[in-house]
Amino acid sequence: MTVSSAPGKVYLFGEHAVVYGEPAVPCAIEVRAQVTAEQRTDGKLRVHADDLSLDGFTVEYDGTAGEHPHVDAPESLLMAATQYVDGAIEQVYDVTDEDDIGFDVTIESDIPLGAGLGSSAAVVVSAIDAATRELGVTLEPDEIAERAYRTEHAVQDGQASRADTFCSATGGAVRVEGDDCRAIDAPDLPLVIGFDGGAGDTGELVSGVRDLREEYDFAADTVETIGDIVRNGEDALAAGDLEELGRLMNFNHGLLSALGVSSRSLDSMVWGARDAGAHGAKLTGAGGGGCIVALDPTPETETALSFTPGCEDAFRAELAETGVKRLE
Repeated sequence: MTVSSAPGKVYLFGEHAVVYGEPAVPCAIEVRAQVTAEQRTDGKLRVHADDLSLDGFTVEYDGTAGEHPHVDAPESLLMAATQYVDGAIEQVYDVTDEDDIGFDVTIESDIPLGAGLGSSAAVVVSAIDAATRELGVTLEPDEIAERAYRTEHAVQDGQASRADTFCSATGGAVRVEGDDCRAIDAPDLPLVIGFDGGAGDTGELVSGVRDLREEYDFAADTVETIGDIVRNGEDALAAGDLEELGRLMNFNHGLLSALGVSSRSLDSMVWGARDAGAHGAKLTGAGGGGCIVALDPTPETETALSFTPGCEDAFRAELAETGVKRLE
């Protein structure tokens, strides 16, 4: 039996624009998914998911890609526990040439699904690492990131970015631009997360931005402007200038809202954080619901968010310096 964990992430800047080759800067945070893998000889795949929703569940099936077990669970939870795991195990077979081995896979996650914190990437990264080690192979974080990206790319019909999986596998702050992924230095950021309890439809939101970009030149210009914000944000990050980082985050949120990917609850949390004195706040991830990230070294933003209508949870998150962790 092997156990691995990987962190979630927040975007300081660049979500959506990264799909069109603009840079993005995500940061790994110490909110993790953990996967336990134990091989079995009958070729079946048994997946138990816990902490991903109020009620965990277990499914056992042949592990055939595209097979959808019939269980009473939300579609997003079912996808996390089957399609992403299927894809991760396919990568394990590719590495080890052991395609007749089955697995008992247990997923435990503190990362809310579909909320912009990289839950699927953390599950895939953890699953690939745990299952390959269970078969006697240890991969470097860069290869885990690449194979996790292939998994997400397939499951998400080609709409995945390398940002989530690279950040989850390597930890820290990273810069992603196209296929170029690398770690960058970052100060100890005072991150505060607000969660509205919901989740956006990533595919629908990405398609919506694509449609706007194709219809209006100014929408394409907006996407490019987000890239410019990222480049300025890199300089502020290197200088440790929290005030400038916050201002740029505010700009980034405004542009994402103009592209139609914010929501009433996300805007409410963003303004709640700003009114409490945060240096800046913005949505993180695909949008439409889920999480915001704010910069505030004081307890004021966390307190304010806990009283903001539409916010179900607010918590402080530390930068995760380490990506994938091998626990057993």
